[in-house]
Amino acid sequence: MNEHRHFIIHKPFGYLSQFINNQNRRRNKKLLGELHEFPAGTMAIGRLDEDSEGLLLLTTDGKVSMQVRSKKVEKEYHVQVDGDITNEAIGQLQQGVEIATRGKTYRTLPAKAFRLDPPPDYPPRSKRIRDERHGPTSWLSITITEGKFRQVRKMTAAVGFPTLRLIRVRIGHITLGELPPGQVIEVDNFRFSGR
Repeated sequence: MNEHRHFIIHKPFGYLSQFINNQNRRRNKKLLGELHEFPAGTMAIGRLDEDSEGLLLLTTDGKVSMQVRSKKVEKEYHVQVDGDITNEAIGQLQQGVEIATRGKTYRTLPAKAFRLDPPPDYPPRSKRIRDERHGPTSWLSITITEGKFRQVRKMTAAVGFPTLRLIRVRIGHITLGELPPGQVIEVDNFRFSGR
């Protein structure tokens, strides 16, 4: 009998990937616990920052959390960037780029990256991104196996195309699919063992 509990959630824009507000400056922030009643000890596996959306896995099992955060498990993001992204920039993302993390320069591992044409049809975000008068935008898929702080945003900025919207759509074999923002599904397990 597995006493641990596991959840798949579509984290909406504007929520922090945490349950307890232990910092005064975050007093008015929205937390995951407002979306669902989770059991004590539930933790987010890998975070999505406040401005990011999409697939987030929650568990009460620290071992599962370690498995998912390992470099064996791919994380795929759909990213809207400022500008009409070039093949050259996509090639740089595929080879790995230099980003700053914790005050040091870090070269990312090679990533899978390609343009999404036609662009995905996501519902509008609660806070508008901007309108077409500010120039073109483009969408791409970026798949990484590591998870440095704000890594995908730093990667697109490093190749000259800042991220406007970031949606995680896949972790390993688990996909966001049609799960609407704010929805939570409880599952028996994530089945990441044996990878």
